[in-house]
Amino acid sequence: MPVTMTGCHTDCVEKPISIGFQKFGRFVGRHPWWFFLSPLFISAMLGSGFYFLEDREANDIEEQFTPVNGPAKLERLFVQDNFPLNDSVFSNQRVFTDGVYASFIAVSKSPNILTEDALNEILNLDKKVRALNVSMGHEVLTYEGLCARKYNKCMPNKILDVVNYYGNKIERTDLTFPSLRFGFTSIFLGYSVGGVTLNSSVIKRAKAVRLFYFLKDGNRSATNLWLNEFLRLFTTSNLKFVRVTHSTSLSRQVEFEANTRDVIPLFSITYVIAIVFSILSCLRFDCVRNKVWVATIGVISAGLAVLSSFGMMLHIGVPFVMTVANSPFLILGIGVDDMFILLSCWQQTNVHDKVEDRLANTYKEAAISITITTLTDVLAFYIGLMTPFRSVQSFCLYTSAAILFCYIYSITFFGAFLVLNGRRENSNKHWLTCKQVPEEGTVGQTKWYNLCCVGGAYDPHTGTEEVQPMNHFFKKYYGPFLTKSGTKLLVILLYSIYLCVSLYGCFQIQEGIDLRNLAADDSYVVQYYNDEKEYFYEYGPNIMVIIREEFPYWDEKKMSDLETCVEDFKNLTFIEKDIFTSWLKSYKYYGYHTNLNLSAEHVFKKNLNLFLRFYSDFKQDVNFTNNSIHASRFFVQTVNISTALDEMNMLNKLRDTARKCPVPLLVYHPAFIYHDQYAVIVVNTIQNVAVTAAVMLVISLMLIPNPLCSLWVTFSIASIILGVTGFMALWDVNLDAISMIILVVCIGFSVDFSAHISYAFVSSKKPSANEKAVEALFHLGYPILQGALSTILGVVVLSASKNYIFRTFFKIMFLVIFIGLFHGLTFIPVFLTFFDMCRSPAKNLSQNEQEGQAMANCQAKSGQKNGREDEDKDKQIYVNHMFVPDSNNQVCQSQTCPAIWTVVLNNQHTANDQVCLANDQVCLANDQVCLASTIPMFTVDRETYEVHMHTPSNNALVAERCYQKQASHEDQNCVRVNNLSDGNVPVSPNGSDVVSHE
Repeated sequence: MPVTMTGCHTDCVEKPISIGFQKFGRFVGRHPWWFFLSPLFISAMLGSGFYFLEDREANDIEEQFTPVNGPAKLERLFVQDNFPLNDSVFSNQRVFTDGVYASFIAVSKSPNILTEDALNEILNLDKKVRALNVSMGHEVLTYEGLCARKYNKCMPNKILDVVNYYGNKIERTDLTFPSLRFGFTSIFLGYSVGGVTLNSSVIKRAKAVRLFYFLKDGNRSATNLWLNEFLRLFTTSNLKFVRVTHSTSLSRQVEFEANTRDVIPLFSITYVIAIVFSILSCLRFDCVRNKVWVATIGVISAGLAVLSSFGMMLHIGVPFVMTVANSPFLILGIGVDDMFILLSCWQQTNVHDKVEDRLANTYKEAAISITITTLTDVLAFYIGLMTPFRSVQSFCLYTSAAILFCYIYSITFFGAFLVLNGRRENSNKHWLTCKQVPEEGTVGQTKWYNLCCVGGAYDPHTGTEEVQPMNHFFKKYYGPFLTKSGTKLLVILLYSIYLCVSLYGCFQIQEGIDLRNLAADDSYVVQYYNDEKEYFYEYGPNIMVIIREEFPYWDEKKMSDLETCVEDFKNLTFIEKDIFTSWLKSYKYYGYHTNLNLSAEHVFKKNLNLFLRFYSDFKQDVNFTNNSIHASRFFVQTVNISTALDEMNMLNKLRDTARKCPVPLLVYHPAFIYHDQYAVIVVNTIQNVAVTAAVMLVISLMLIPNPLCSLWVTFSIASIILGVTGFMALWDVNLDAISMIILVVCIGFSVDFSAHISYAFVSSKKPSANEKAVEALFHLGYPILQGALSTILGVVVLSASKNYIFRTFFKIMFLVIFIGLFHGLTFIPVFLTFFDMCRSPAKNLSQNEQEGQAMANCQAKSGQKNGREDEDKDKQIYVNHMFVPDSNNQVCQSQTCPAIWTVVLNNQHTANDQVCLANDQVCLANDQVCLASTIPMFTVDRETYEVHMHTPSNNALVAERCYQKQASHEDQNCVRVNNLSDGNVPVSPNGSDVVSHE
């Protein structure tokens, strides 16, 4: 639908696409059954891919929700190569993975857990745990056989050794915190005792105790059986003095995978809601024009798209991640949105045309809109493949394929059904019984009979289906209200407030995903993490600081550089200076007491093996092979790491400190694998948004025939993303791998809302910007509103999910749709009226166009009844889709119009009354109107119904017949004809208004 513009006509891509879709629509209209049945067959074939669903599931948290090739993964490989684990001397601070373990936290029901009663319950639980055994085949697996060992004993919980040692005297014993001198060793209690209240460094009371049970990381099948038995133990525990939360190294993964069970019931609910909403939206009080089956097929079309795309991806072998389960909800909204756009254009075609012509015109009008939205959505998701998160990549692959199938099925399967339904309507058959019904009711029939058994109504002026009430609302009320000057100022004020709140929210956003959110809200894992965060936040991870190259530890100058770096680490605000574990520090202490000159290289190396033999823990901290120290490590203790922001700052500052050190260092902890998301999430989000916005601009420039409006589409993208980002932060949603996915979706949807309205605006042939905005809202306001509501209804059930991922999806999608809808129906129409560059000056119009413009200027404002003459003269009135300007623009009322038909009425109307002629193309005002001479004029004989055409050459015949009629008083509505030679001659056109040529 190209539009003439000054210097900005860019329909070279849009026009051939529209023509191509017009031809394709006509082809579909001639062969509807092929295009209706083929998608069903294709869906059945591709849907067989769901047979491989279980094999394709890939829900490993580390693999899917951590950056591919993140720095911590490379650091882990270095640690694994240089510091292999020693199973005989297990040390949990030296493992390079999360390890295999079970744990429980006992929280006292009284203020202090260090009481005899509470500790006895904990000791009893410990005995039950150690007594657990499971069978695997003919083998009985016990904790003693599976536990991680040190000095041939299972790794102990030192706090229980202290409790057993002091017995019932524990309440009267001064226990220092966080380190307790116990025998000849020092015990670190920071990980074992939580919620501590101190008197100086002595524990006054504590609220919780945490115990760990580490297993050997070897036979995973055996350890998994024992861990599952551990979980069953706590499902039946009934304790009086403490409450217990529990977890294992498998729990987070198992609970994450269990989330799919939560979302499966929501699919059926969502599709029922979508079908009901679509049916209600398309319901007509006309038993022929009713669109119930059309709405149902539209929803089924979206379902077939999901079936086909997912089946194809599963056949190909693309991993199916749980995040992909969000996609069907999204596709449903997109598919129904396309349905409403196509249906809206179908209803604006002439009901008397052939159905193939109706579909051709429908595709011509709707093709660009749905093509723009499909292209932008698909490209947004393909750009999302650039992200380093596999969960995002899988989601983008599945969803982009589904959108493509949704688009294809909309113009084939759904379009074919429009044709089949149109054939039924052309035969005036009932929507349910398919039996022919009368178009008009007979006298004496009830309203219910007419409602149920009479149908086929259409607009007699335009030949299209009757305009729906909501379209009239946008045309007669909302559009004129929105284009008032006062309303525009209010919209600008609202937009300014929107921008300010959004910017504020952007500065409040938190980064990273909280791992406890990967489990359901009521999961035992979440309860364990909550207790851990509440009572054991004070002491965070114990960080490895690794010297990653050969280093002269005996060189005092070089050692001075290393010690400076160590001090830099200790001076960080989140590092506990007094808790520092270093083999080198202990070795120097050993050398001092044995009178060794460790400043000499040969002495340093010669005695190092002997030292490491005595201190087996430190042997795992030095890669001393072939008489060279290839790498070594020491440990620093973090404190007060309780939030995602703390984790991000910790990781960044530790790496910055290591980078600044002249000694080649790296830092590592298994948790860094997950913390790496902080290093890439913001950069990748900005990158995706910027690239996608640029691509959207290029597509808009190609397909929307006006560069300025393409820029408005790009502006809309930026504005909506800003709003979604800011408001999601205020809604307690973090910027993480999950929300990154939805922000990619946000880009596509922001184009959807703005592209429809912008394209309709620039395609309008109305003379003024306000009229263009009103017409755009009239044609697309209701379909956009329907699409938005259908998408929100498609995801609203996710708000009831117990899972963070699905709730986050709902929250951000709700923001995207709500903010996008506000842009599409309020901000963009108003802003386009300010910057309307698409109107052509009159001097560039051809002769025919000038004549058409003269006709438009001759249209009079529809008359007001006498009782309404005092209403606002500036009000814009719309009649049958035609904008009628103010009376100030009626330039022909008192002028003659050369080469134009002039009609003069002789009737009982007052001078201010106005009468509308055929199809409301013109209005008669002040008893005179001008019509282009190229328009044929005719009369219809009331008795014979013969049509008599009139041209300037047969004016005399017309005048004579009218004169005779008037003389015999057969017609009181005779018209007068202006004639150059005879003056005004009374004429009657057999009951019609007749014209002559001046």
